[in-house]
Amino acid sequence: MIYDDTCRGRPGLPGLTHSWIVGGKFYNVLGRLDAWKGCRSWEEALDWLATFEPERPIAEVQFWGHGKWGRAMIDRQRLDITDLSPASALFHPLLNVRARMTGPDALWWFRTCETFGAKVGHEFARAWTDTLECRAAGHTYIIGPWQSGLHALKPGDEIDWSVDEGLVEGTPDSPKKALWSTARAPNTISCLRGDVPNWAWTK
Repeated sequence: MIYDDTCRGRPGLPGLTHSWIVGGKFYNVLGRLDAWKGCRSWEEALDWLATFEPERPIAEVQFWGHGKWGRAMIDRQRLDITDLSPASALFHPLLNVRARMTGPDALWWFRTCETFGAKVGHEFARAWTDTLECRAAGHTYIIGPWQSGLHALKPGDEIDWSVDEGLVEGTPDSPKKALWSTARAPNTISCLRGDVPNWAWTK
């Protein structure tokens, strides 16, 4: 698991990084993580994934951090569909990670707000699975203790969730505001769940 190490709040007030640290320790105790690291840039995160214990293949990566429609962020640095082309400085580091993953059965899970929401989220999800040649999961809602709008797909799958899922303001082409996750919202898990349920996968 990798997480954004830059969201540390203000003096005397913890930031989300502290919750991701606590969550990582909890998951580690439960045996859900083989390794985890806080990173301050995508370059650092991808380099660590590509080089840590290089003799071992990677079956799953979870990223805990911030997101918006069609992107995931460490600090203010975006990872989006433009990074899935050779023109991006992140493209070859991503290929280095792909080389370590266990093929189409491997999973990359964006535990981030909204990354798979709206039209741009659909485009990113499909491009990610095709480029990384692995399965991917992500959310369409703002997530916290409850994590709604969880969807997952394999390379080549047709996306089956709505482009307006999780939207409360704007349009699928121009999203402006997402809904907060709730226990009753579609495709909801809690932050304590460590796997992607069968119902989240495209049919």
